[in-house]
Amino acid sequence: MLPKSPPTRWSGPLWQVPGALAMSDRFRQRTPVEKIPLDTGLLFIDWLGKPVWMWLSFLALVITILSFDLGILHKENKEIEVGESIKLSALYISLGLAFGGWVWWYLGPDAGLAYMTGFVVEKTLALDNVFVIALIFSFFAVPRLYQHRVLFWGILGVIVLRAIMIGVGATLVAEFSWLLYVFAAFLVVTGLKMLFMKEAEPDISNNALVRFMRRRFNVTETHHGERFFVRQADPKSGRLTWFITPLFMALVLIEVADVIFAVDSVPAIFAITTDPFLVYTSNIFAILGLRALYFALAAMIHRFRYLKPALAMVLVFIGSKIFVADLLGLEKFPAALSLGITFAIIASGVVWSLVKTRHEKVEA
Repeated sequence: MLPKSPPTRWSGPLWQVPGALAMSDRFRQRTPVEKIPLDTGLLFIDWLGKPVWMWLSFLALVITILSFDLGILHKENKEIEVGESIKLSALYISLGLAFGGWVWWYLGPDAGLAYMTGFVVEKTLALDNVFVIALIFSFFAVPRLYQHRVLFWGILGVIVLRAIMIGVGATLVAEFSWLLYVFAAFLVVTGLKMLFMKEAEPDISNNALVRFMRRRFNVTETHHGERFFVRQADPKSGRLTWFITPLFMALVLIEVADVIFAVDSVPAIFAITTDPFLVYTSNIFAILGLRALYFALAAMIHRFRYLKPALAMVLVFIGSKIFVADLLGLEKFPAALSLGITFAIIASGVVWSLVKTRHEKVEA
């Protein structure tokens, strides 16, 4: 056997080794990686009558507004003065109207008028919430310093609850169109009851939910700053356990109160339009400014005591216009006329209230 000759060592540059591929050749021979195209078609899928991108854009807008409110304007707990709350309320109303302008431009005049009517009605019905919220805060002696925190979390809950209620309502109306007449009749009856039946002031101390929470949960006797839950020693066992605070009880009652009010407001907006997008967006924009509206009006709630009959007349009108349109052989009641009548009733109620109570002092 012949001895193996030692391998020849190449002394030249590496890229000149016989049979070697240049680096660029190696890259040219590699199979290119195919780019995965972004399927933007999902954004245009119809969901509850509108493309998904419209719902996602609205949700992003709401999150941005709330983040700006809590993260920048009210990063620290502080009492909100009347002047600041009026400016903030004006900002929220402007945002709601600006969104209505976009709806008018993008979806057409009919959709714009329907949104505006719904926004005005929901904003006015939200005034009724202010009365109840004031009673709840007074009963639980919630300091003004922490009221904004309760209302903020209350608004987040309302956004979710209204989405569920409107989604269910839209599904039912689409499946059973005759439900619109049930909603309309309910609004007429509710409005007449508000007009002719004296409504007693709610007795929160005897509220079933308050009694249930006190009976089933550990509840602190006093507030613990801005906290909803605290851990402290159980008076009976001495062991550390979780307690809910009066601040959390106030939050629960506000959420439940909104669900009760939604029983009126959701049918009212469906009587104006059955478009789920317009129903939900007008609802949410009306509710977003509720906190600012509360602090602006809390000290002068008594000045709007005569607004209740106007709200009742609005409910009667909104409910009856569906039957009127059928009697007149109209496909639907004219949107512009509906907005005009609604605004006139509400404006008359506000002016009448302010005139009748002009000599009364603003409560501290």
